[in-house]
Amino acid sequence: MNLTITPTRLSGTVTPPPSKSQAHRLLLCAALAGGESRIENLADSQDIQATRRCMAELKTERNSLPHFDCGESGSTLRFLIPIALALRGGGVFTGHGRLMERPQKPYFDIFDEKGVRYEQRDGVLTVQGKLPPGVYRLPGNVSSQFVTGLLYALPLLEGDSELVLTTPLESRGYVDMTLEALARFGIHGTERENGFLIPGRQKYCPAQASVEADWSQAAFWLAAAALGNPVQPVGLEEDSSQGDRVIGDYYVPLCRPGDVDIDLSQCPDLAPPLAVMAAVRCGTTRLVNAGRLRLKESDRLASITQVLRALGADVEEGPDFLMIQGRDALAGGCTVDCCNDHRIAMMAAVAAARCESPVTLTGAECVAKSYPDFWAHYRMLGGVFHEHTGK
Repeated sequence: MNLTITPTRLSGTVTPPPSKSQAHRLLLCAALAGGESRIENLADSQDIQATRRCMAELKTERNSLPHFDCGESGSTLRFLIPIALALRGGGVFTGHGRLMERPQKPYFDIFDEKGVRYEQRDGVLTVQGKLPPGVYRLPGNVSSQFVTGLLYALPLLEGDSELVLTTPLESRGYVDMTLEALARFGIHGTERENGFLIPGRQKYCPAQASVEADWSQAAFWLAAAALGNPVQPVGLEEDSSQGDRVIGDYYVPLCRPGDVDIDLSQCPDLAPPLAVMAAVRCGTTRLVNAGRLRLKESDRLASITQVLRALGADVEEGPDFLMIQGRDALAGGCTVDCCNDHRIAMMAAVAAARCESPVTLTGAECVAKSYPDFWAHYRMLGGVFHEHTGK
C-alpha cells in the first residue's frame, strides 16, 4: 500500500493500542495454564496473531514435532523455542521477512552445552531434545527475549534451575513485564544479582488480566506533539512495567533547545519516535548504545537515517549511534520506503505531518504488524493522505 501524505496539523486525543509486548506474555501464560483464563483488551495485530497461532499448534497432539509459523514476530520465535523443548521435545520454526535471519546464538550456545540438537537451513530452524534442569548461562545484552523464553520454560522442568546472566541485562523493562505476567499466573522465582533461581515442577494457574495501552506506540503520538501538533495519547498506565514509558522522561528535554544524549540500551524501540523528535528541534541529539537496532525488522539505524535524510533531516549514522542536528522544518516532497518496518512507517507518517511538501510512503501497510488501526487514528487526528497504486 502506497500513501501520499499532505502535511497538516494533527490534533486531538488518541488511545494507543494494547501493549503488544504485554499481550504476548499474558497469552503465553494463559495457554500454558490449565482451565480457563480471560485476557481482555487484546489487539489483533499480526504479531499477536502469530503467538496465538503458535500456542494453538503447541497444544495440538501429534506424533511429529510441532510446526510453528512465527510470522515476523521475534518475541513469538524466541519465547516459543525453549517452551517447545520443555513441553514437546522441540519444534520446527519458520517465519517471514527478516525474522529467521535474526540471531539465535545465545540459545545455540546453551543447546551445545545441554545436548539439544538444532539445525537452521533455508529459513527453517529445527530444534529437538530435552531441556534438563540445571544452570543456564546467557548474555543479558543481546536481547531480553532470550531471558524471557527461559523464564517461561524452566519452571516446567522436573528440577530446579538457575539462570545466570553473563553480561548486564539490557531492556530490563521487558523482563519486568515477563516476571509480572508469570506471577499473575502462579509462577515464581527468586531474583539474584546476576540472574534468577527458578524452582521446577511449577504449574501455570488460570487467571484474568487486561492488557495495558502501549507506551511504545504512544511514543509516536508524543513525537507528533513535540513537533507542534496538539496530540494527546490517553489511557496509559503511569506506573506501568513497560520500559518504554521512559518516553515521558525524554519528551521534555527534546522539547527544549540544547544538546541531548539518550542511552537506548534499555529502550531500543523508542529510537524511531525519538529520532523524529530530534530532527525538528534546536540542538544536537545523540542516540547511543543502539547497535541492536540493526537486527530488527529492518536495519533500523540505517532505515531511520535513510528516511529522515530523504525528508530533509541532518542525520549521521554510526556503528551503534545516531547523531541528529535539529532543523526548523523538513522539506519532504519525496517518496520514502517504509522498509517493511512498522516503526519506520509510523516515524515517517509523524515526520510527514511537519514537512513543507507532500510525502509518499511505500509499503505503508506494514503498520499492521503492531498497530492495525494506525492509519485510521492518523486520519481521526486530522491527518490527510490518499492511497494509490503504481510507482
